[in-house]
Amino acid sequence: MKRESLLNYIYRFFDIIVLFFIVFDFGYDFAENFTAPHVLGLLVLSFFLLLFNTAKFFIYKVKSNKKIALVNMVIISVLLLLSLFVALGNMEHSYLVRLQKIKPILEGGLILYFLLRLMVLVRHIYDVYFNPAIVFVGSFLILALAGAFLLMLPSATPHGISFTNALFTATSAVCVTGLAVVDTSTDFTLVGQSIILVLIQLGGIGILTFTSFFAFFFRGSSSFKEGLNTKDFLAHEGLKDVFRVALNVVVFTVAIEIVGAVFVYFSLTNNHSISNKIFFSVFHSISAFCNAGFSTISSGLFDQNIRFNYMFQWIIMGLIVFGGLGHHIIFNFFKYLKTYVLEFFHKKYIHKRVPVVTLNSKIVLYTTFILLFFGWIFLFFSEYNNTLLEHKTLFGKITNAAFGSVTPRTAGFNVVDYTQMTVPSLLFVIFLMWIGASPASTGGGIKTSTFALATLNIIAIAKGKSRIQIFGRRFTAESTSRAFAILCISLIVIGAAILAVLIFEPKGTPLLNVVFECFSAYSTVGLSLNFTPTLSDTSKYIIIAVMFIGRIGMLNLMIGLMRQINHQFYELPKENILIN
Repeated sequence: MKRESLLNYIYRFFDIIVLFFIVFDFGYDFAENFTAPHVLGLLVLSFFLLLFNTAKFFIYKVKSNKKIALVNMVIISVLLLLSLFVALGNMEHSYLVRLQKIKPILEGGLILYFLLRLMVLVRHIYDVYFNPAIVFVGSFLILALAGAFLLMLPSATPHGISFTNALFTATSAVCVTGLAVVDTSTDFTLVGQSIILVLIQLGGIGILTFTSFFAFFFRGSSSFKEGLNTKDFLAHEGLKDVFRVALNVVVFTVAIEIVGAVFVYFSLTNNHSISNKIFFSVFHSISAFCNAGFSTISSGLFDQNIRFNYMFQWIIMGLIVFGGLGHHIIFNFFKYLKTYVLEFFHKKYIHKRVPVVTLNSKIVLYTTFILLFFGWIFLFFSEYNNTLLEHKTLFGKITNAAFGSVTPRTAGFNVVDYTQMTVPSLLFVIFLMWIGASPASTGGGIKTSTFALATLNIIAIAKGKSRIQIFGRRFTAESTSRAFAILCISLIVIGAAILAVLIFEPKGTPLLNVVFECFSAYSTVGLSLNFTPTLSDTSKYIIIAVMFIGRIGMLNLMIGLMRQINHQFYELPKENILIN
């Protein structure tokens, strides 16, 4: 045990050294980064990491720890072998050129190694402090703070950035909002944009999901506490298949993003204004699927070279809808298709009356379709003689109106200038932003199921019914209570934010701009009436808090802080109060 304890201390020491190398490598754009001693230092560090993990593999007794050491050994061995092959393939060049050729390989391998170690740290946090809601909130908080410091590194921006603006950008990326106080295209370098992209990805599907993915993939098992944390984040009932669900979520997300990036790339074949099409395609595919709304173009998708590319817009819309539906709905739909095919070829294989599509899937799909359809119809007629005039074809007008209906569902991309939209259109967009996406998705808002449940409850009360019944099922009282709690909390938080921003902004600030901004921040949408860059520092911190609360859910935080451990095994007398 003493030997294993000593190895753990050495392990942490190596982690700190690897972190320093990564920060120095990417954070400081010095010419010395490309000298021979620096690359030789990377080689020596990789070699020592290989020796240390080899020693750990033979000394550790716990099977799971041995497996982690084995995975690290494989990664570093592949890293060194690739470096050797690249060096041998460039023997005609000088040793300095060969060292520069293997430098990116060493850097990429060390980043992967550090990420794996970071996941181990998160798993350790599960054991030190156990409260699913607090761990969930803490993961986003730590990720936002870490992202802010990374964005302040010299190589992340061409001219530097303040801590307030860095924290705002990092929080907006982690909370997949898209509001920006600085220009993502010009105020961040390729390194800074890559940091934002990683924050979007981790924030979209959650660092807890990634942690469980690595735990299941590399170790084949996870702790009971980790299962409870992941279960809450994935909104998965039970612990039996929670890690397999995490594995499926990560694989599904990456697969959709790769396919989306390929489609985006081929939709830009005739666009010569975008220099790095591969990075542009990957960035916008991930940003769209995660409903983030960040773009590497200064004017966003409203850019003259993009806003008339209707094929590109439909691809982005598809990614937004997939991300906004959530993995529960997608997996349930695939299960339905699988069941349908099996029933078609094997009539007696599956019982016909077994419900495959869940009530949650039906509610989400119907609500999403209704909101998208009526949103498209409303914006088409409301903006026909306004922002749609620049689109000369009917297909262009239909595409633009459809995009305007999809993007307020927490995506945040804009193909029109929202400052030129009519007031009725802006109010309807605020309504769509407030509802947001679906539960367990990459989007925010009060969620489609919450809105549907509240609407059905109003109809049930109007009909004099005490229960909400639909599709041959009835909702539980707990679901109804939770839905109305979420509605009330959202309006309270947004109302308080509007009041606070109006207090700290100059006199005469348009109320509609503030209202639009606060709804967009809470629902993690990212649309703005060009108001975000003009915010004062105090208002920026208010919007940061609103984005954070909107992403994690105020109700989740309150449950984590106020949940009572001891249950009451008694009931108090009932008494009605007047509600008119």
